[in-house]
Amino acid sequence: METILSINNLNKIYNKYVHAVNNVSLEIKKGNVYGILGPNGSGKSTTLGIVLNVVNKTSGTYSWFGGKLETHEALKKVGAIIERPNFYPYMTAKQNLELVCKIKNIDYSKVQEKLTLVGLADRENSKFNTFSLGMKQRLAIASALLNDPEILILDEPTNGLDPQGIHQIRDIIRLIASQGTTILLASHLLDEVEKVCSHVLVLQKGKILYTGTVDGMSSNEGYFELQSDNNETLISVINEHSAIEKVVAEEGKVLVYLKNPLDAADLNKYLFEKNIYLNHLVKRKSSLEDQFLELTKNK
Repeated sequence: METILSINNLNKIYNKYVHAVNNVSLEIKKGNVYGILGPNGSGKSTTLGIVLNVVNKTSGTYSWFGGKLETHEALKKVGAIIERPNFYPYMTAKQNLELVCKIKNIDYSKVQEKLTLVGLADRENSKFNTFSLGMKQRLAIASALLNDPEILILDEPTNGLDPQGIHQIRDIIRLIASQGTTILLASHLLDEVEKVCSHVLVLQKGKILYTGTVDGMSSNEGYFELQSDNNETLISVINEHSAIEKVVAEEGKVLVYLKNPLDAADLNKYLFEKNIYLNHLVKRKSSLEDQFLELTKNK
């Protein structure tokens, strides 16, 4: 699979003390949707700024399209939104996009195509200052897609939007990805990454805590939620099982986390043989949120 972007041991230090990006490496393959996930100040936007050549790196390397193109040439094949949409307020959506086409030497036929893609074809003659925040963001995405980029980069694409606007942007991201465009987005929203991304890089204070598939981050042996008439005895007995990693008592339930595979039937049989009778047994999978909180705990 073709490599779109390679980042190797990237560092950015501000004022000698603030290590905004700390030895970050990432490889982006064609056709996937990548999320850079982390709280505000984790280095997401700085990382994007470096690869888009608007922030100077301190050390490390990055290369576009296997290093076949110089950065300024490679960026012609990249669409990006890293700041709030900035269009002329008294020009229409169509006029604003035609101006972008003129500046970038893009055929005007792309304007209608991209307005339709983001669901704004019926508002092409409306002035930008009449648009809602969500519509402005959708117009910005249309603008970033005018050159049919091989990769679209979005920094907090749903920030500040209402639930309907968030839903619309996520649908557009899925649609763009389904058409073969690689996407890299930065977000502090777990829900956003879980719903639209195939791969994720988790950052905190500039450092990588996890990199890989979204499914890989949330795939684990999971945990059991148990309850019996005597939870204290249940905890004592369950701790003796070799597949158990840890046991937590919480709100009248016993949460049993696994280090090795264990079926519900086998666990129930084990406890029955120890004279423990369950009145509640549910096996659950740890969510992306559970995994994220575990990753960022005490970091």
